[in-house]
Amino acid sequence: MMTVASPFPGQEPVLGGDLGQSMDCCGALFFLCLLTLQGTAKGITGKEEVLGYMRRMEQQLKGRKPPSVDQVHNLEQKLLNATFNDDKLNLSTNNIHSLVFKLGCNFTGLSLSSAALEKVPQARARHAMHFPAELTRDACSTPVRPRELRLICIYFFTNSFFQDDKNSSLLNNYVLGAQLDQRRVKNLRDLVNISFWHNQSLVLCRCNHLTYFAVLMACSPTSLPQQLSPAPVPAELLAPLQYISLVGCSVSVVASLLTMVLHLRARKPNDSTRRIHMNLQISVLLLNVTFLLSAMLAVPAGAACVALAAVLHYALLSCLTWMAIEGFNLYLLLGRVYNVYIHRYVLKLCTLGWGVPALLVLLVLAVKSSVYGLHTIPVSSSQENGTSFQNVSMCWVRSPSVHGVLVMGYSGFTTLFNLVVLAWALGVLRRLRLRTKGPGPQACRDTVTVLGLTVLLGTTWALAFFSFGVFLLPQLFLFSIFNSLYGFFFFLWFCSQKYRSEVEVKAEMEALSSS
Repeated sequence: MMTVASPFPGQEPVLGGDLGQSMDCCGALFFLCLLTLQGTAKGITGKEEVLGYMRRMEQQLKGRKPPSVDQVHNLEQKLLNATFNDDKLNLSTNNIHSLVFKLGCNFTGLSLSSAALEKVPQARARHAMHFPAELTRDACSTPVRPRELRLICIYFFTNSFFQDDKNSSLLNNYVLGAQLDQRRVKNLRDLVNISFWHNQSLVLCRCNHLTYFAVLMACSPTSLPQQLSPAPVPAELLAPLQYISLVGCSVSVVASLLTMVLHLRARKPNDSTRRIHMNLQISVLLLNVTFLLSAMLAVPAGAACVALAAVLHYALLSCLTWMAIEGFNLYLLLGRVYNVYIHRYVLKLCTLGWGVPALLVLLVLAVKSSVYGLHTIPVSSSQENGTSFQNVSMCWVRSPSVHGVLVMGYSGFTTLFNLVVLAWALGVLRRLRLRTKGPGPQACRDTVTVLGLTVLLGTTWALAFFSFGVFLLPQLFLFSIFNSLYGFFFFLWFCSQKYRSEVEVKAEMEALSSS
């Protein structure tokens, strides 16, 4: 709104007088109103004017002069200043689709899908966007809360406005953009989900700010993107997976406690191998208890969530480390039969198994404590008008780089090490069996030994690296079943070893008494 000075400074308003004075007064008032109306309309754009500008942008695509990013910024301003009566403005041309939403501080989230958008040909590739309720947090936390916020979404079905020096190719030639008023939206805890479909594959991009999104192609338009985000968990599978995890971890907690009781009542509680087993069981118990707490307690984002996420990460690293220590100990038992004594062997292993994970977690906390916190897991839900997304949160590692190195990388290294040890141990056992040429029932014992070693070394964690394509569905269930019941499987293996040991002791006593 422009503020215009009075054209008659120093004069009072005319309430009566001759005709000339009245006409001068009316002319002044008319001039003032005209300037005021011009000032009011200067920042307001009509719907038809915006649509005409979008069409002119398209026409320039056919001209010699290449389009510029400035035109995109101008379109943003026109959309922000557009006048319309409804809560949504929907404008579309052949290559540009614009949406404007009026939001308030009671905003609860928004999901957009290509199948639900009007005037968008269904022949085009599918896409979707989900905005969390946190989008308006900063704008509504000011002392003077805004009466209205405008969210604009612009869909470009051409990459001509965003060409770089390398002339990069974009997936489906799609560029999706969003902006909230004139504000910079950043550092969102609940991420913005942008979904692209390539053939039948879903590409999910997650971002903590608003900008323009697209998927770069590797070298040619027919190749897949270089980096794809993990596919979201289908909503219909969320409940059974949570149920399996909760039941499995609860059973493992009870089984781990029973295993430790049996260990304390054993005849050789000071045996180094048994003590290694118990340290592994303690780490498994800690992991299961921490996971159950993070899943059952609604911990808000803050110091408590950071602490719980750090403890959960520490428990996972400790469990993986002790599994690797089991593989190392197995190598010593089978490979160095005559020279396995190491001074303070168990103490050194405890320093490694408990100390190294603690050092890594403390280092991460010291460098950047915000690495831990409320982690959002995307969940997709198929609907008639497209695919919508909701978020499931838990206290966990938030940084993709830390997750890639100290979760996936760490587990991958320890699992690969144990797989190599397992293959080598099976080869040693096979050679021993060929030498002895044992009877048929010995094959059953060998099967139990192989299954026990597979469980002991935690090789089922390798399933974590098959969460893609056709492997995703079986991987989700197999990983949840085997790893949540790890403590229970370990309990069964421990009982079988205890029973075998008692049978062997009984046979030796009978042989000694008979002799």
